[in-house]
Amino acid sequence: MTTPVAPEASRIPEAVHRRRWAILGVLMLSLLIVVLDNSILNVAIKTISTPAPTGLGATQSELEWAINAYTLVFAGLLFTAGLLGDRVGRKKVLIGGLVVFGIGSALAAESGSPVQLIAFRALMGLGAAFVMPATLAVLMNVFEREEQPKAIGIWAGGVGLAIAIGPITGGLLLDHFWWGSVFLVNVPIVILAVVLMIALVPDSKDPKPGRIDLVGVALSIVGLVLLVYGIIKGGDEGDFTSPQVLATIAAGLAVLVGFVLYEKRSDHPSIDIDYFKNKVFSAAIAAIALVFFALMGVTFFSVFYTQSVRGYSPLQTGALMLPLAVAQLIFAPRARLVVDRFGVRVTTTGGLVLLAAMLAAFTILDADTPIWLLEVMFFLMGTGMAHVMTPTSVVIMQALPREKAGSASALSNTFRQVGGALGIAVLGSVLSTAYRGGIEDKLGLLPPGLRDAAGGSIEATLGVAEKLGPRGEALIGPANDAFLHAMHVTALWGAGVALVSAVVTGLFLPGRPPAAPQGQSGEPEKVGARH
Repeated sequence: MTTPVAPEASRIPEAVHRRRWAILGVLMLSLLIVVLDNSILNVAIKTISTPAPTGLGATQSELEWAINAYTLVFAGLLFTAGLLGDRVGRKKVLIGGLVVFGIGSALAAESGSPVQLIAFRALMGLGAAFVMPATLAVLMNVFEREEQPKAIGIWAGGVGLAIAIGPITGGLLLDHFWWGSVFLVNVPIVILAVVLMIALVPDSKDPKPGRIDLVGVALSIVGLVLLVYGIIKGGDEGDFTSPQVLATIAAGLAVLVGFVLYEKRSDHPSIDIDYFKNKVFSAAIAAIALVFFALMGVTFFSVFYTQSVRGYSPLQTGALMLPLAVAQLIFAPRARLVVDRFGVRVTTTGGLVLLAAMLAAFTILDADTPIWLLEVMFFLMGTGMAHVMTPTSVVIMQALPREKAGSASALSNTFRQVGGALGIAVLGSVLSTAYRGGIEDKLGLLPPGLRDAAGGSIEATLGVAEKLGPRGEALIGPANDAFLHAMHVTALWGAGVALVSAVVTGLFLPGRPPAAPQGQSGEPEKVGARH
């Protein structure tokens, strides 16, 4: 460990090396908070959409924005957060992000309207942007290269743990407290994480950091907000051809193209475009983005299926989602063993094909399908996800030097969050449009104003039916049928996206590890060797 021939090993102090697994535990606790919040919110969506005093009476568009306000700020600032961590110290950035996230959570719990909830969710996204990349960056600086795949596998398994804990916790809180408790629960976890962070986690930074790219940050945020806003607006109106929707989407794409062009010319870019000349790196990034596009969109509608169509409580819904999380928890830390035997390409492509098949299987679900089928599908979805997240994360993190760990982590998480945001926006809009098309002709007897509101989502239709009393009972069956059709259409879109991702990984990720003597051809098989 003391020989100067191995600089990578010698740069980790012995005291840090000895407590590396405790440090990983603290990093996972920080990660847990960020992921837990979104998985809790998924269960609370239906409650928040009900009128006051039970909820906030949020529309489907407002619910999408409650999720995407967080995600957009998160994704837009990850570039800067990663660079800032590399520059001023990842520990400082982690602690600052946790504090902001905790304050945002406390304020979100007291929201008096959907607009306030969206604003405070954006504040939470600001804090989370500084937490997520720093966890992986610290991990890369406390583990030796040969232990990094194992550590990243456990880190990815932590995501599964958070997905498992989130829905159950959310269901328990909603059964006993008001909807805001799903945000307030973050505060004590934040306090614990900050205390442990101060005590255990070492600081690290890039000895040669670049300047902060303010123009690039502004362009990325504006572009993403315009793009996702246009997609959500199109789904909400049920019309993607309106001039306002098309202009907003086109403006978002134009700004994002401008962002890429600016980054290519900048001498201190938020994101080094040259990273993407590496096909393996680009394919891994694309796989993460497309997988979360499909998964987040499907998770969004599955909550309405279990609660609105099947009548399960928030707690029961949380329990139903456990197999997805348990599979990730079991298989994510072990995925590296599959990679060692079959290679990154086979492992990741196989995971994506399995995920696509399970998304397509949502088309067999109806109002009285045995619920154990959904449980099997969720478990296999989690299995597929585990065999995508771990190998692609290792590829991305090991593709760049250790000094740039914050940048690599920021890139990985940015594309993951942007993919998830677009998945919720696009697939949420597909769901909304298909539902409106299926229910509109059943709402003819309602007054025009009420008819438009009732067609927005299954929750809106069922809310109107409840207000009408016995006269509204005739709407319940058509609402369920329209939602099931919309869910089937949306699931097929998600399956298609997962298959596209499988093609990308099948073409560009490295294959089976070669034998040791084949030095040149074996280069990619350090799952993240530089190309």
